[in-house]
Amino acid sequence: MSHPTPARFLKALLACAILLSSYAGAAEKAAAPLAHVTILATGGTIAGSGATTTTTVGYTAATVGVERLIAAVPELAKVAQVKGEQVFQIASENMSNEHWLVLAKRVNTLLAQSDVDGIVITHGTDTLEETAYFLDLVVKSRKPVVLVGAMRPGTALSADGPINLYNAVLLAASQEAVGKGVLVAMNDQIHGARDVTKTNTSTPDSFKTPELGMLGYFQGNKPYFYHASTRKHTVDTEFDVSKLDALPQVDIVYGYANVNPVALNALVGAGAKGIIHAGVGDGSLAAKVLPSLTAARKQGVLIVRSARVGQGIVARNGEANDDELDFVVSDTLNPQKARILLMLALTRTNDSKDIQRMFYTY
Repeated sequence: MSHPTPARFLKALLACAILLSSYAGAAEKAAAPLAHVTILATGGTIAGSGATTTTTVGYTAATVGVERLIAAVPELAKVAQVKGEQVFQIASENMSNEHWLVLAKRVNTLLAQSDVDGIVITHGTDTLEETAYFLDLVVKSRKPVVLVGAMRPGTALSADGPINLYNAVLLAASQEAVGKGVLVAMNDQIHGARDVTKTNTSTPDSFKTPELGMLGYFQGNKPYFYHASTRKHTVDTEFDVSKLDALPQVDIVYGYANVNPVALNALVGAGAKGIIHAGVGDGSLAAKVLPSLTAARKQGVLIVRSARVGQGIVARNGEANDDELDFVVSDTLNPQKARILLMLALTRTNDSKDIQRMFYTY
């Protein structure tokens, strides 16, 4: 009978130690507590229902409560400790400034709590991108905030809500999402709030980030980031809504062939403090409208030149002499997001040069 040499004995001992260490690491990982994620429900298609399983248009939005949404995706319990709260129950075309202020204050209150690690907001897709950008500018935490919706109601054969909700919770519970700003989880993709937009009336792949690109993907129950926004957001912004009960009135005027100033004049007459001009091309101003825009600016109304085309930079002093007119340009923000930034900017200042700085910062 041979006896093990000291070298063999030490080798076997080392192997046992490595094995025990791996078991301990696996046990520790298995025992690690799940992140606490609060789902704030606001309604929308993700909470909608149709007359039949093939109804993917013409359904009724905002009929299902948050507890039923959570119960419909039992897999959520594997990735986070989830609780729900019904903030609103509306179709998102009815989202208002007042809704945004209530939602933002609730989000900031929850994120200040040590027992909340991230937030998911279920939302209708029509104005989801706007709510996301508003929150991106006013949330005061680096903890993840993820907006999610659905293009088809939960009663449809191919409902996208359940997997979208699962991915959103997965993202909100992840360390990868910390400090990335407000995010949108749709169609197995991760988008940044500033640049994402709805591009199709009804298909599940509607949410895209043209030109600048999405931030990442979901695959194998894990979020993967490939890009991040360089624009300031959340804790790095100068906006504070904690004491605001209302936002300044800012409206959008659309440019088109044979445009006239009737709508613009009506909005200014109705008390608009700012106008986003969604111009053709590079934010061009029609000769029939320019005098009314100039007059509105002289009355103290802030004018921002944006573009209806949806992509590209609106060049300052390009299609108009912005310095002479004292106008602001929207940079790459689309008209609906330019409106949000201008509203918040006007809570801080009426100086057009400072507001232009904000458009190049956020």
